[in-house]
Amino acid sequence: MLNKTLGLCLLLILASPSFAKDATNDPYENYNRHAFKLNQTLDKIFFKPIATVYKTILPWPITKGISNFFSNLEQVPTIINDLLQADFYGATGDTWRLLINSTIGIGGFIDVASRINLPPHAQDFGLTLAKWGYKSSAYFVVPILGPRTIRDAISWPINYGVFSVYPYINDMSWRNGLSAGSFINARAQLLDFDQTIRQVSFDPYVFQRNAYLQRRNYLIRQNSNLVSLSDDDDDDDDDE
Repeated sequence: MLNKTLGLCLLLILASPSFAKDATNDPYENYNRHAFKLNQTLDKIFFKPIATVYKTILPWPITKGISNFFSNLEQVPTIINDLLQADFYGATGDTWRLLINSTIGIGGFIDVASRINLPPHAQDFGLTLAKWGYKSSAYFVVPILGPRTIRDAISWPINYGVFSVYPYINDMSWRNGLSAGSFINARAQLLDFDQTIRQVSFDPYVFQRNAYLQRRNYLIRQNSNLVSLSDDDDDDDDDE
């Protein structure tokens, strides 16, 4: 899937004085650029038009509710990874968030939890591996799925295929429909950033790579208690 934090990454990069000094780990750049070009082509002829139509025909309250719904589903792998990281405080908060939004929030369409000081968090198996030592990993672009590292690429099947709710939906049409809907929703959220990215990027490939690595590295440092949650608005992250 497209990286859903790209918009936040953009803001972090523009605001962060540490952007210029962040190292990259891109030994597969030749392959990565070809995979990036493929993804850009697929996005131009397929994914972006669908996301544009989706965002155009549906009013904001509905798209916001759909976004909340998919965000609520993502709390399931987040909670599992909280536990695997021995973050029992985070697991408790994220479990309450899931329960409240799934019930009072009508299946997650209304983000009630954020209004009672239970903000969303994101954890995945790649971050869990990093928490237990696998921190350094080379940048790697996966066709269709987009920017990753080697660590994050090999952890994605576990996070999606074992920890998420999608594989456990027996009806294949529902399972595929929800997976496709999640992808389209994620792409639609990034439409507003497309023009800005083109304006600030001398090389879109380098921009995406550095944005992804910075964001991941920040989350890794955060999980290691090297940065505080309050730094989330002015720091960035990177994963090698």
